[in-house]
Amino acid sequence: MTVRRRVLIWVAVIVTIVAVVFSAAFAFQRKLIYLPTGGPLPPAAEVLPSGQDVTLSTDDGLRLSAWYFPVEDARAKVLVAPGNAGNRSHRVPLARALTQRGLSVLLLDYRGFGDNPGSPSEDGLALDVRAARDFLVEREPNRLLYVGESLGAAVVTELATEHPPDGLVLRSPFTELAAVGKRHYPFLPVGLLLRDRFPVSEYAGRLSIPVTVVYGTEDSIVPAEQSREVADAASAEAVAVTGADHNDPVLLDGAQLIDAVSDLATR
Repeated sequence: MTVRRRVLIWVAVIVTIVAVVFSAAFAFQRKLIYLPTGGPLPPAAEVLPSGQDVTLSTDDGLRLSAWYFPVEDARAKVLVAPGNAGNRSHRVPLARALTQRGLSVLLLDYRGFGDNPGSPSEDGLALDVRAARDFLVEREPNRLLYVGESLGAAVVTELATEHPPDGLVLRSPFTELAAVGKRHYPFLPVGLLLRDRFPVSEYAGRLSIPVTVVYGTEDSIVPAEQSREVADAASAEAVAVTGADHNDPVLLDGAQLIDAVSDLATR
């Protein structure tokens, strides 16, 4: 076998391997992005007093289970859009802390999360959060706030461009999904492969509502500089939680996050 032929064979092998890797990354990318925890889940009333099991109806025909925790004479209603993992049961401490501040809370589970049907995608999550908003605007006519956690920050920022709330809190937002992907998969052409984009900074630049960005200075998932860039785009107040990583309890339901939501309800 000639040297030239050996080189061509090795090139063909390498090209084949790269093609297989890229094809797999494209085909299974949503398995890497969305990490739902399934059900079944307990009744809302067993989770927090006055909890209600509610059903959200999306424009594409899905019926999604959610938990609503109303507060009598609430200062505001809060739509909580979760991140890319777990289910609504993991956000109960956040709901408890917010209800203690006189805020009614809706804990949303996206399609494919918890006990909900369907498979998550950028377009699907946009429909899910609209169904959640529709549910809340039909309730008592007090103020409406959106709270988005990580990926959920992208979901509610897009929603706010079409249906502005009275206030928006973004916890650990990224500038766009590709920017996070490039950090964690530097060997892949993430920008070319991604089907779901979530361009948060672009959406944030369109907003003219009160926005607060809360982020951890030691976030290993979403770099702090990305959250600060989103804050700049939205002309938002930025709250840095010193030493906090992405999933530290202080960022899930800590005082600085709860204060940020409560302060917006008071403005």
